[in-house]
Amino acid sequence: MSVSLQKGQRVSLTKPGGGTLTRVRMGLGWDAVVKKGLFGKGKAQSIDLDASCLLFDAGGNLADAVWFRQLRSKDGSVVHTGDNLTGEGEGDDEVVNVDLGKVPANVTQLVFTVNSFTGQDFSQIENAFCRLVDETTGQEIARYELTGSGRHNAQIMAKVARDGAGWSMTAIGAIANGQTFQHLLPEVKQHL
Repeated sequence: MSVSLQKGQRVSLTKPGGGTLTRVRMGLGWDAVVKKGLFGKGKAQSIDLDASCLLFDAGGNLADAVWFRQLRSKDGSVVHTGDNLTGEGEGDDEVVNVDLGKVPANVTQLVFTVNSFTGQDFSQIENAFCRLVDETTGQEIARYELTGSGRHNAQIMAKVARDGAGWSMTAIGAIANGQTFQHLLPEVKQHL
């Protein structure tokens, strides 16, 4: 059963019946708003949203980053499946897979961000979401609708953090501006 998260809400990543999740997938999906033309005919836009996963240590230092220019973490625990330049298609447009059991012990938090590399703001994007899926079963654990269209072109979506012996996910949903994750780092650090 999936949990629909609200901004700031936290969900444990403990499996029903005990045990913790070991492999998760963070999916990002979106559609471009169709612009009406001169005679009412809609014209599709291409909007390049990018999903990134930032790995932080206990001191809040960036230990590694997985994004469209580095599709794999140095240790191989986080893998981005590739850059979608348009948002076309159904379901997840970009996917970041995480093997939680392989995340180095010094990494305490994984922060997922989304930004518009081409600079369009979120008023031109609809049906945007991020979701966390148990990779071993294919079951959706949590979904966060990226609502709040506006003049921002980035969003700090969620974080997955060590929680005792397991992990928990917190929906952040903070708006930001920046074309890559590097531009978002000052805002991201406020949520660690």
